[in-house]
Parts: sequence; C-alpha cells; structure tokens
Amino acid sequence: MTTRRSLLAAALAAPAFLAGAARAQAPWPAGQPITLIIPFAPGGPTDAVGRMIAEAMSRDLGVNVVAQNVGGAGGTIGVNRVAQARPDGHTILLHNIGMATAPTLYRRLPYNPLTAFEMLGLVTATPMVWLTRPDFPATNFGEMIRLIREGGERINLGNAGLGSASQLCGTLMQASLGTRFTTVSYAGSGPIYPELMANRLDIYCDQTTSAIPFIQANQVKALAVTTPEPLPAVPGVPTAVQGGLPGFEVAIWHGLYAPAGTPKPVQDRLNQALRAALADPRVVERMTGLGSPPEPVSRQNGEVHRAHLAAEIERWRPVLQAAGQFAD
Repeated sequence: MTTRRSLLAAALAAPAFLAGAARAQAPWPAGQPITLIIPFAPGGPTDAVGRMIAEAMSRDLGVNVVAQNVGGAGGTIGVNRVAQARPDGHTILLHNIGMATAPTLYRRLPYNPLTAFEMLGLVTATPMVWLTRPDFPATNFGEMIRLIREGGERINLGNAGLGSASQLCGTLMQASLGTRFTTVSYAGSGPIYPELMANRLDIYCDQTTSAIPFIQANQVKALAVTTPEPLPAVPGVPTAVQGGLPGFEVAIWHGLYAPAGTPKPVQDRLNQALRAALADPRVVERMTGLGSPPEPVSRQNGEVHRAHLAAEIERWRPVLQAAGQFAD
C-alpha cells in the first residue's frame, strides 16, 4: 500500500515538476516585464526618445518595456539605480551624453560608466538649436553673437541643470566666445519654455526633440542649429557655423545600457530588440520629424557604443574642467 501511494504521489507531482523546470528554462525574458530607467523628469528630450524606444522594444520582445523616470542630480541618481540593479536584463537604462560628462562634473560619482554597465548600442544623436525669447533684439545668429560679445553677463542663459544637454551647449558657447553669460538653472527643461515665451529669459540651447513644437508654434525664435548641415526638420534655420561660429557642432547622443554582468545572450537579445525598434517605420518617422533620426545600423552595437563613450569622456573633460563648474 505504501509503495502504491508513493508511486501515485510521484505521478501526480511529475507534471508540476516538469512545468516548473520548463519555466526555469524558458528563454529570457520569460514573460516578465522590463523596466527602462530614464534618468530625467518626464517631458524632456531624453524622455521622448526613451518612451518611443520602450514602446517599440515591447513589440519585438513580446513583454512590456515600462519607461520609468528617475530624475535628480543631473541624471546620476537614475543611472546609479541601474548600476546597482540585478544584472538579469529586467532593468535597463536609456541615457544621453551625460554618461560621458558625469565623470568630470561629479567629484564623487558612485559608478564608473565604463565598468558599471554593458553597452547595448547607440540610439540617436539629437541636434541642438539656439533659441531666444520672442522679443530678443537679434534676428539672426550672427547678431546674437555680437550682442553676447558686447555684454555677455547682461544676457540670461537658461539651462536644465548641471550636466544637462543645455548646460553643455552653453558651456561650449562660452568657451568658444571667451565670455560669460548670466546662467539661470532650472529643474529640467519643462519650466524654461514659459520663461522664454514670457520674455523673462533671453536665450536657451535645447535638443530639437523638445524645441521643434515651440518653434513650429512661433512661440520662440530659432536662430541656429548645431549640426554640420541645416536640418530639414527646422527649415530656414542656418547652422551655427554658417551663423559665424566656426567649429560649433554639438549632438546629444543617446545609448542603451544594462548593468555589468548581464549575461551575453540577454545582451544580444536586448540589442536585437533595440535594432528592431530603430528600424520600425513608425519610430523612424517620429524621430526624424523631431530632427533626431536613429543612428546608422553600424553604430547600433555594444562595441561601437563603448568606444564612443570612452572617446566622449576624453573630449568633454578639458571643456568642463576649464568651465570650473562641479558637483560633489
């Protein structure tokens, strides 16, 4: 009797055991959602890119990729959360050029960008555009430069905080002109546009992904883009070089990251989903319309991404050290 009962119990337990084993061996992501950390407040340019990518990757992976904003400290809080996350592919990061500038800007950065993450591929390089308040006396970029040279400290330059794309663009402008603005920092890009539109702020350098709707609505003036060639997305606006500032080119690139130690097969699957997202016609159309088309396929991989990050850290270090603005 005991033997028969044991055999019966084993027979009943076998399907549950086999089902559990199948679940344990199910390929990643095994039906589990993925959190995509965006290390800035909602509504900004990196948030716009991140949400497009999350939606498109969800379609390819067959699970929800949930965009989550974790802002603060120039993006370093959200980045550090991913650096400390379990390396199982269920927490990933979409970050911009701030990954390259943080090692210089922050004296006590809690992570090393080159060792704390697996690079999954470059996403897009977003141009920037110089904007002014509606009644700013300059009607073109050359006139804006002249006014800055005549009295830079009398001109208010807005930025979205230390380490933001707008702060980097303004820092490079000051270095290029050898002058100083009166800098007004805000908690993100959202509060800046009302200040510009109300003529309380003079100039601002922002990513096209945020700026284009305000330009199209004639709520701000666009005087120059930071690309080598004019942008079809902002017709009639010259480049900064054409406007009289040789060599002034800035692109705010974005990349996708996973915590260091994420298994290689998971990295490869995430990269596959990223490449599928960047080939999605809906994503291409939306990103191109915002002046920020996807990176070429040859740059959508971890090797190129890692080399690019290392080079950008070295490119921005002397510029930021000369500016002398640091955070603890």
